[in-house]
Amino acid sequence: MKNRFEGARRLSEFIEGAEQNQELWRSIYARAAIGEEILETARELPAKRHLLVLAEDWCGDAFNSVPWLASLADAVPDKLELRVLRRDENADLMDAHLSPTGGRAIPVVMVLDEDFEEIGWWGSRPAELQDWLERNRASLEQGELYRQLRLWYARDRGTSTLTEVLAIADAGVTL
Repeated sequence: MKNRFEGARRLSEFIEGAEQNQELWRSIYARAAIGEEILETARELPAKRHLLVLAEDWCGDAFNSVPWLASLADAVPDKLELRVLRRDENADLMDAHLSPTGGRAIPVVMVLDEDFEEIGWWGSRPAELQDWLERNRASLEQGELYRQLRLWYARDRGTSTLTEVLAIADAGVTL
C-alpha cells in the first residue's frame, strides 16, 4: 500500500486533472475551513495516518466530502496525509471496499497507519445522510433527491465526514 499511496495524487493534482466538476472541487476545497474542535481531535491521533481515497471527479459525494478531508490533512500534516486514486483505475482496491449492498460507491477513504497498513475504511457518505437517503429514496424524484443531498452537505460543512473518518483513524474501525 505504501507504493500505491506514494504514487497517488494530492487533491490539488486530482482537481487539476478533473474533466468534470473542476470548479466545484476547487470551490469546496477553497472554502473548507476546519473547526478548532475537529483540529484538536486530529492533533490527538495516536500516530500519523495516511488517507488513501478512491474517487472520480463526477461524483457528488466525493466533491462534497474529500475537499474537507484534504483541508484537515493540510492543517495537521504531522498527523494526516491525503492522496487520491481514481476508482476506475484501481478496481482491485474498489472491489475490496464495496458498499454494504455490493456497490462500487465512492468516495472510499482507506485509513492507513504509519506503516501503510490499512486499519479501517469509510465510505461513501456520512451515516446520518445515508440513513436519510435510505428512508427517502423511494418517495422523492431524482432531481429533488439530489437537491436535498446537496443541501445536507452544505449545512453539514464536512463535520460528519471528518468526525467519522477521525474515529477510524483513532480507533481503527470501519464505519
